[in-house]
Amino acid sequence: MAGGGGGAWKVAYADFVTAMMALFMVLWISAQDKEILIATSQYFQNPFRSPIEASSGVMPYNNNRTSTSSGSGAGDKQADRGKQIQMTFLNSVAADFYRLLHLDENLEQKSIDIQVTTDGLRVTLFDRGKRPLFKPDSTEFTEWGGFIMQNLAWMIERHAFNVTIDGHAGPVTTSKEKNYTSWELSADRANASRRMLVHYAVDPRQIERVTGYADTRPGPDPNDPETNDRVTLNLTLKARSQFKDSKLVDTPVPVTVSATEPPR
Repeated sequence: MAGGGGGAWKVAYADFVTAMMALFMVLWISAQDKEILIATSQYFQNPFRSPIEASSGVMPYNNNRTSTSSGSGAGDKQADRGKQIQMTFLNSVAADFYRLLHLDENLEQKSIDIQVTTDGLRVTLFDRGKRPLFKPDSTEFTEWGGFIMQNLAWMIERHAFNVTIDGHAGPVTTSKEKNYTSWELSADRANASRRMLVHYAVDPRQIERVTGYADTRPGPDPNDPETNDRVTLNLTLKARSQFKDSKLVDTPVPVTVSATEPPR
């Protein structure tokens, strides 16, 4: 073909069309209501599969709703939409945490279990023989345990969760300390978890309670005694603004025992 100036103009034209499409998308999103803006912002912070599936993530979302009154239909619809956005966000956070640790959330005898609650996440860390969280009958984290706490601290700090920590422990068999029982061990492990989170930049004021339960609350699987040794963290969503410009100080948190220790 005689003359032609090549196809360089096609590249420039394609870039121009792409830029225009991006501009129109930004303008369209900016014109939407507050819920869509929040959902879009959360998507780019924590990408997840879309459109939303009825059983996506950790906890199935029940979309079978019935309207109680026509007068409050708009308010109920807005509340349900807000709950759906929050549930989707929490599911995406849980799924991202599993992926970060390269864990299969459907695996039996898993070392971590995450459940979505009405206001946050319940993260249970099991002290299993194959992947122990702590060294035997101690509060010293294993390499795996330290890795988990580091990533968990990152997730808590990023999303400004408030935290309660519950320690559970079976009978102590190797401790050299006199009268050192599962009560002391469960409380000490819960407090060791608090110190580790604060060490990795969680604001101490986000820790609301640290509790030791000893072996008074058996694990979720009665056929698996390893589920008795665990640390459970309840993460609740709070506004990040209350922690802005706050100095990180490792402030001691009272350690409580949830039940009266039986007499020896």
